[in-house]
Amino acid sequence: MGKQQLVSSGSKWEPVIGYSRAVRAGNTVYVSGTVGVNPDGSAPQGAYAQTRRALEIIKGALEQAGAKIEDVVRTRVFLADIKDFDDAGKAHGEVFSGIRPALTMLAAGALVGGFLVEVEAVAVIP
Repeated sequence: MGKQQLVSSGSKWEPVIGYSRAVRAGNTVYVSGTVGVNPDGSAPQGAYAQTRRALEIIKGALEQAGAKIEDVVRTRVFLADIKDFDDAGKAHGEVFSGIRPALTMLAAGALVGGFLVEVEAVAVIP
């Protein structure tokens, strides 16, 4: 395996905590847990909108690493409250119904910043 490619979102937390939005190692891209934050720092209303926004951010990180959303083989969706399963699942399905990656969706109890949903992904570039 060659040198890793780091993808930054520009978040102030990346250097403080020590992480990257995504890391490409060989033909695999690992996308860190991603909340659906808007460019102005606000949170969209509701789990559906937060999941959609998180997936948009993930798509952008994948593209920066040379992957496509269609290359995703694994997602994990963390919910602050399991009651948001249907809304987060609907948003996930709108993006991935034709791809159908392996998925884990679980209630985490609480997420940083008071967000309702956090999503991570793994893609394998063919």
